[in-house]
Amino acid sequence: MFIHPWDAALDEEEWQTWLARSGRFAVLAVNNLDTTQAPHVIPTHVTLAKGELLMHLARPNPVWPHLQAATEVSVTVIGDYAFIPGYWRHKGGPPENGVPTSYYSAVQFTCRPHIVDDPQAKVDLLTAQMADFQPEGGHAPLAVQTPPYGRMLSGIRGVRLEVLRVDAKFKYDDEESLAHRDEVSAALERRGDAGAAAQQRRRRTRIGLWRPR
Repeated sequence: MFIHPWDAALDEEEWQTWLARSGRFAVLAVNNLDTTQAPHVIPTHVTLAKGELLMHLARPNPVWPHLQAATEVSVTVIGDYAFIPGYWRHKGGPPENGVPTSYYSAVQFTCRPHIVDDPQAKVDLLTAQMADFQPEGGHAPLAVQTPPYGRMLSGIRGVRLEVLRVDAKFKYDDEESLAHRDEVSAALERRGDAGAAAQQRRRRTRIGLWRPR
């Protein structure tokens, strides 16, 4: 993922906080064993826990031989995105000459995959995911031999993704003037893109006027 200096995460806490507040819905990309074919790209929820990403997929998913052979895979979470029309970004000339762009937050992980087939290990993984996405409870016990979930364990495989590297990008025109960012944030709010507006305002507060380090 290409990252300009002004789009980079300011520190680890920034992307970790954003990820915790996001839906943590990701895209897993795995190289195809047949290099003439497209990679496998799988949308799924992920849980970040103790330096690992946790996920589970259906056993019939065709990704398994490719995932088992992979030494590295990519996982990307994207959110708070918006299209910015060119006439919002003109710089003193005719509005129609402005250059459009996209705003978004993205966290990309490079990981080493480990497939989980042991029933109890799958229960442990699912327990962590349920605590992440359904912390209020309201579900039956998760146990190897306890219905209803126990009998369903054979239908899935777990994946523990050991995080090797993290790249985080917050693309909100932080290199532009304060007045420009304020105008765009206001336009985003009027259009109903509250998430992108909030990220731009948050970054403006932390960065102020961009100055190369």
